[in-house]
Order: sequence, then C-alpha cells, then structure tokens
Amino acid sequence: MATSASSQTTFLVMSDTHNFEMDTADEGCPLRQPMPKVDILLHCGDLTQIGGISAYKKAVRLLGAFDAELKLVIAGNHDLSLDGKFWRGNLDEEAGDELEEHQQAVDVLTGPLTKANGITYLTEGLHKFTLKSGATFTIYASPYQPEFGDWAFGYKRTDDRFNVQVPQGVQRIAENPLPNHVDIVMTHGPPRGILDSVPSREHAGTVEHLGCDALLRAIERSRPLMHCFGHLHEGYGAEMEQWRACGQEDGTRSSTVSISKVGTTDDEPKAYSMEHSTLMVNAAVMDGHNKPVNAPWLVSLELPRGI
Repeated sequence: MATSASSQTTFLVMSDTHNFEMDTADEGCPLRQPMPKVDILLHCGDLTQIGGISAYKKAVRLLGAFDAELKLVIAGNHDLSLDGKFWRGNLDEEAGDELEEHQQAVDVLTGPLTKANGITYLTEGLHKFTLKSGATFTIYASPYQPEFGDWAFGYKRTDDRFNVQVPQGVQRIAENPLPNHVDIVMTHGPPRGILDSVPSREHAGTVEHLGCDALLRAIERSRPLMHCFGHLHEGYGAEMEQWRACGQEDGTRSSTVSISKVGTTDDEPKAYSMEHSTLMVNAAVMDGHNKPVNAPWLVSLELPRGI
C-alpha cells in the first residue's frame, strides 16, 4: 500500500507495434479496445518495420491517442534510421538524400509533432522524471540488443554494453552502463533466460533463448522494480524474477506491484511483493507471425514522492 511518502503509479507497457494502424486492424485486436488512462506509457521499441519518416510520424500519432501524463519511447532494431552509425554504415556515398534520413528521423522523434502528442524519445542512458502527483522515478533506457541479423542497434554476443566489470573473455563496450539503484529499466531486448524463448532454428520442437547474458548480469546487479522490453515476440508475458538476498540496500523493496493485461476480463490483476524481486515484462504487441494479438500490460507500482 502506498504511504504518504509514496504514490501508486500506473503504467501502460507495450512494444513492437511495427507500423500498426488502428483503422486496418481486426475488430478483436487488443489495441482497438478502450485503453485506460494511466500515469505513464512505455513503448519499448520497434515503432516501425524498417524505419521511414512517414512511418515514424504514424507511430507518433498512434501513441498520441493514448491518455497518459508521460509517454516514454525508445527505438528498436527495426527502427533502422534512428541508429546513425548503422544507417551511415549501410549507405554508400551516392546515397544522396538517404544519408540525411537519420537526422530527419531523430527530428521527428524529438520535434513539434512528438511533443504535441506528449511523447518523450529516450536515448541510451539514465533519465529522471517527476509526475504531477509528486512521484519521482529514474528510468534507464537502451535500444541495443545482441546482433539479430542485419538490423539496427546490435552488438556482438561477446560484448557487454551494460556493465563496468565484465567476465573474462567478454569485451566491455559500455558507453552508458546500467547504474545501481534504478527504478525502471526499459530496453528493446530481453535478458537471457527471461521471456526470451523462440522456436529453435536448428531443432524442431525445441526452443532457444536469445536474450542477453550481459543484460541479465546488469539487471541482477541493479534490481529495478520493473524491467520491460520486447523484441522477441514469442516471449510475450510477465513474471517476477526473484534475486538472491545479498544484504545490499538495492536488493530490498517494501512496495508491491500489480499487473494485468489490458482489455481482458478473465485475468484479475496479480499483486506481488517487490523484496529482492523485479517485475519482468515482455510487452511485444505482435506475435511470432507479426499479428497484433498481444495486449499491452497495465502495471501499478508504488513510487517515492519527491521531497
């Protein structure tokens, strides 16, 4: 229960909308159902299918229709032109106007249209926000994930983008490592072994885990209240990850969290204690066949009030 020094805060969490259009979606599509008013909307990347200025604008208008005080968005591996290094590396000198599309894409996500729709585009790193209720929170954002074909924001599986201290045989590439004492983590990809199962490409009838080992190490170290992501559509779901008690302050939470799927009547919100735990949420709207059949998640968290 929220105390006088805290505030119960609601989140609508989604990811991987991939050029979703409300007008052409089936009537039973979860995103076409009435959406609740929330404090914070989180979109974990893959706004588009392959980028494109018109596609980014369409995604901004889609998110503009949701009722939330704060709307936070990151890019994903399909949002090609938002990754400047990737974009420039895949074009030749004769590409002409296409070379400018990276800056045009960033301008869309940080410009007047996005601001008018109440959206804030987050680049990799730590951010802090205060709501009208007085609730404050920190959120670490990153669009990067292990290389997954020839897509944006990728790194080698032997690289560690999230930790300062890395195991032997791992290359540290962290430009903005995940700090301790973070309330929310929003990445495009999942940590390894948590809501990251996909059908095996080599052994029929089995699954493989394609999440990131380095990200898992970082999340266990930081122990946020919630870690949300998408990327691997087949991993859609939510679960509590219980960490080992280590006697550190950052591993102890006295608050609770509740979660449910938006638009469903058969699932009552489930409440959990946050002590030594993190709520893990794969919020991919698209399923493994790129059909928008997965509902966004409604999460309620107890956040501290600013002093």
